[in-house]
Amino acid sequence: MGTVTTMRQLTMSQAINEALREEMRRQPNLILLGQDIGAYGGTFGVYRGLFDEFGPERVRDGPLCESATVGFAIGAAINGMRSVVELEFMDFVTVAMDQIVNQAAKMHYFFGGQIKVPLVIRTAIVSRMGMGSQHSQSLEAWFIHVPGLKVAIPSNAYDAKGLMKTALRDTNPILFIENVKLYSTKCDVPEEEYSVPFGRARVMREGSDVTVVAISAMVPESLAAAEKLGAQNISVEVIDPRTLNPLDVETIAQSVRKTGRVIITHDAAKTGGVAAEISQRIMEEAFDYLNAPIVRVAGLDVPVPSGALHPMVVPNQQRVIEAVLKMLGR
Repeated sequence: MGTVTTMRQLTMSQAINEALREEMRRQPNLILLGQDIGAYGGTFGVYRGLFDEFGPERVRDGPLCESATVGFAIGAAINGMRSVVELEFMDFVTVAMDQIVNQAAKMHYFFGGQIKVPLVIRTAIVSRMGMGSQHSQSLEAWFIHVPGLKVAIPSNAYDAKGLMKTALRDTNPILFIENVKLYSTKCDVPEEEYSVPFGRARVMREGSDVTVVAISAMVPESLAAAEKLGAQNISVEVIDPRTLNPLDVETIAQSVRKTGRVIITHDAAKTGGVAAEISQRIMEEAFDYLNAPIVRVAGLDVPVPSGALHPMVVPNQQRVIEAVLKMLGR
């Protein structure tokens, strides 16, 4: 008889919380660091209940200084304490760039492989919440440019838990990027133990006319667009890379060889975004199969405004639909 998998619906926030809880029970040397993560449960509530179970020694509120918190976590990690740091908004990684880029990412190399840095930095994209240009940036492209860092960016509860489990058993520094808009979205998550490997994309929907490579919050937007386009007899394949470094180029290229057309979409500003790197990798791996130029559907190259204007800056399903129809000459 095969293994029976028991499913239940969890939100993405609950799934991440469950992954942290399970691994803290499994790994007594795992600690959580960040602002307002103790009794308050974290800015977006992902840590709820962890302080009550594990106490202030393992769930530590840090100072209003991201650089100091990340630096403390690096020191703990190289001395055998696996650390998870929460940076409340992705914009705040700018305050800790030296620690992340010049220290955490390079220490394994500096010391000839004798030092490991088991560090997970959780940070949130808030571009769809209307909280202004200093709290709404999607900066993932900066970090795929840094050798020594891994970058995960899940779009649903199943992948969020599975990728977090993998991250919490890795010995490398990992940037784990979560979109706040996705925290309340639900999907089936197994009760049984499982993990999702880094570097393996997921085909969210199969299709034959156009490939859409979607990142983070643009995954559900692209799936909704594909559903509407299906009513017009247009078959759209949607791929979620799940991790950006390592990037599963082969799954993307295999899809492009099938469809001959590709659109890449993300919240981040278009210029210099992850879509540009994925586009070039497709050119290197599947150029001969392209029947049309690669198209990017991305955020506008402007600071993300607050209030009612912010939906005009980030992409949505309608922009994906328009790009597909234009690509197909409809």
